[in-house]
Amino acid sequence: MPDRVSSRIAVAFAVVGLVAALAVGGGLFVALRALHQEATISSLGDVAQPVVARVRAVGALAELRPVLAALRSEVRPDLGIYVIAGSRVVTAEAGEAPVAVGSIPLARDLKAGESAGGDLTAMDGSRVLYSATIVHREGTVLGPLALVLTTPDRSGALALRDLLRVLPAVALVTGLIALPIVWLLSRSITRPLRRLADATSVVPAPGTPTPTLVPEGPREVRELTRRFNAMTGELDRIRTEERELLANVRHDLKTPLTVVSGFAEALRDGTAKGSGVTRAGDAIAQEAERMGRLVDDLRSVDDLGTGGVALRPEAVDAAALVREAAARFAPRAAAAGLELRADAESALQLVADRAAVERILGNLIDNALAVARPSGHILVEARGAAGTAAGAAARGSVVFRVSDDGPGFPPGTLERAFDRFYRADPARTGPGTGLGLSIVRALARAHGGDAVAENLAPSGARVTVTLPGVPPAG
Repeated sequence: MPDRVSSRIAVAFAVVGLVAALAVGGGLFVALRALHQEATISSLGDVAQPVVARVRAVGALAELRPVLAALRSEVRPDLGIYVIAGSRVVTAEAGEAPVAVGSIPLARDLKAGESAGGDLTAMDGSRVLYSATIVHREGTVLGPLALVLTTPDRSGALALRDLLRVLPAVALVTGLIALPIVWLLSRSITRPLRRLADATSVVPAPGTPTPTLVPEGPREVRELTRRFNAMTGELDRIRTEERELLANVRHDLKTPLTVVSGFAEALRDGTAKGSGVTRAGDAIAQEAERMGRLVDDLRSVDDLGTGGVALRPEAVDAAALVREAAARFAPRAAAAGLELRADAESALQLVADRAAVERILGNLIDNALAVARPSGHILVEARGAAGTAAGAAARGSVVFRVSDDGPGFPPGTLERAFDRFYRADPARTGPGTGLGLSIVRALARAHGGDAVAENLAPSGARVTVTLPGVPPAG
C-alpha cells in the first residue's frame, strides 16, 4: 500500500470505481445483449414477411424444398431457412437440419402472419436466434405450416462493442468528477494531520506554552487533535511543576545552607566560643536533619510517582496505629503546649502496609503540630466506614482523621494542599518541606483509597484519609 494518506485515498477510490464499473458494465452488458437479441429477432421477422407469401403459394409439401433452395440464394448467407410442416422440418438442402427448429414451441393462439422469436442451440453447440412466422394453420399441407429464419447469435459481441465505445467516455467523466473529490477528501484529512506533525516537530522554549490546535477534519482526526491538545496541556503542566519544584528545592535548601555556612564559618574563625560552640553545633545538626528530611521526602515522592514503592500488606490494628502515632509525637506536643489526643474504635482491623500507614499518620500529625495555635488541640481518630470498593465491600473501610484548631487552609486552597511543595505560607518560613500531604495522598491512593482536606468552623482544619479494608490486587 502507498505510504501517503492521499495516495491511499486515491487507490481506494480507484478500486471502488473499478468495482463499480465492473458491476455497472456487467448490468449494461446484459441489458445491451438483450436489446441486440430483440433487434435481431425483429429484423428476422421483417425479412420473413415477403418470404411467407411465396411459401403460402406452395400447394404440396414436395414443392417446398425447391422453393426454399431458391429463396436461400436471395437472402443473406448467414441466414438459415426452415419450414415446419406439422411434425416435419423442411430445409433448403437435403439432410439433417443444423438447427433443431422442430423443438420451437408455437403457441396455439398465434394466427397466420404472426411470429415468435427466441434462441436455440445449434448442433455444433453455437447459439442462434430465430424468428418463426405462421404461414397458415390449415391447408393443402398436412398440419400447421411455419417459416423459421435463423442467424448466429452475435448479441454478446455487439453488446461488448457498444460497451467499449461508451466506457472510455464514462471513465473520463468519472475521473473528472472523482479527482476533485479525492483531492478535497485527502486535504480534509492530511491538512490537520500536517498541522499536528508541525506542532510536534517544534519544541517550545521553556516557559512558552504549547499552542493549542483547533480541532478540524473528520471526527477521528478531531478526536486526535483534542487528545494532542490534552497531552500538550499536561506536558505544560508538568513542565510548570518541574520549574516550581526546582525553585522550591532551591528555596528550601538555601536557608539551611546559609545557617550551616554561617555557623561553620563562626567555628572556623573562632567567633563561636563557649556555649556558642554548642549552639552552632546544634544549629548545624538541626539544619542537616532538615535537609535530610527534604531528600527523603523527594525520594518518596519520586518512588510513589514511578511505582517504585512496593506495598507489603498485612493485617494491622488501626486503633493501635493511631495510639502509637500519638505517643510518638506526645513529647513534641507537650513542649509546644498543645494537647494531642487519640480516639479510635476498638478492634478496627484492615490489611495495609504498616510503614505506609504510620507515615500517613506521622505526616498528618506533623502538619497539625506545625500550624496549631498555642494551647491548641489536635485530635487523631480512626473510624470504621462501609466499604464501596469491590475489594473492600465485605470488610468495610477505615477512616483516619487528624483535626486541629489552627487557622485552617486559606480559601480556595483545599485541593492545592496536596500539591507538591505547596505551603499556605507564601514566604515558606516554616520547617516543613511542603511534601507531607502530597505523600499522604499518594500512599492512600496506592492502597486504593484517597485523602481530602476540609476547614472546620469556627477555625481549624481536618484531613481525612480513607483506606479500604483490603487493598486492591496489583
